[in-house]
Amino acid sequence: MWFWLSLITLLCWSGSDLFSKIGCRDASDKYSHLKMVMAVGLVMGLHALYEIFVGGTVINAEIILTYLPVSLLYIGSMAMGYLGLRYIELSISSPICNSSGALVAVLTLIFVGAEDYSPLALVAVALVCAGAIGLGVVDFCEDDELRAQRQEAGNYKYAKSFLALALPVAYCILDAAGTFADNRVLEKLSLLVEDFEGSANVAYELTFLAAGILCFVYVVLIKKDRLIPKMEAPKYTGAIFETAGQFAYIYAIADTEHLAMSAPIISAYCAASVLWSRLFLKEKLSWKHYSMIGLVLLGIIIMGVLDL
Repeated sequence: MWFWLSLITLLCWSGSDLFSKIGCRDASDKYSHLKMVMAVGLVMGLHALYEIFVGGTVINAEIILTYLPVSLLYIGSMAMGYLGLRYIELSISSPICNSSGALVAVLTLIFVGAEDYSPLALVAVALVCAGAIGLGVVDFCEDDELRAQRQEAGNYKYAKSFLALALPVAYCILDAAGTFADNRVLEKLSLLVEDFEGSANVAYELTFLAAGILCFVYVVLIKKDRLIPKMEAPKYTGAIFETAGQFAYIYAIADTEHLAMSAPIISAYCAASVLWSRLFLKEKLSWKHYSMIGLVLLGIIIMGVLDL
């Protein structure tokens, strides 16, 4: 089951990438990243209320506080990621951000061990990690002429800057820390409540709702910035995809025996994000991009076959 949940997360979060990019790429809107947090907070908050009052998910202050460090790592990383979308192409940002899954896999194998994994499983992990990291390397080393052609087709110009690369890297580090800690905190929550995955997800969503409210107070009430429906629509579409992906994600990584395989699959949603950026944002790809995407897909297929 972990494999299919990981794939659902991959598809939903790549969709979230696409619409978040559309909603945050306007450089004239200096609060776009905070508005994105508002959108995700609202959608996640509504889903949390549904899970509590209709689904019967158990939630209390102890659960929220136990999961709070993980929630803050995730929310902080996402806010940085949304801000970074203003300065860099999605086809570059997403692979850098989502190298975090490769980092988690390496940490898991180092601290937990690889005794329970077959050689073919380890090869599959290596393929996904190499593909996810390779996408970032290919984009970073891309020649200026090809970069200029892609930006011309997409009608957006991005200047090279330290901030443009620093924000996705910060996302990667915070997200990897959150994912690695997530698995440990879920083990602690399993002692407090039976459906600990659902409770953890609701705790995260309620924390995101609180973050969204704080952003609303700052952006709308204090800074008096306007919310234009046409510009906000992509943000809320991305928020829906983000929430659906989060719901699948929490159950996927709860399977501790397959964390070293589920984490790189989920991180590989950057491969789909790069494809969406080519199809819908007109960001051109080279054969090197496609070769890295091929490695990711091959690794995912091997993992799926091994789980049958």
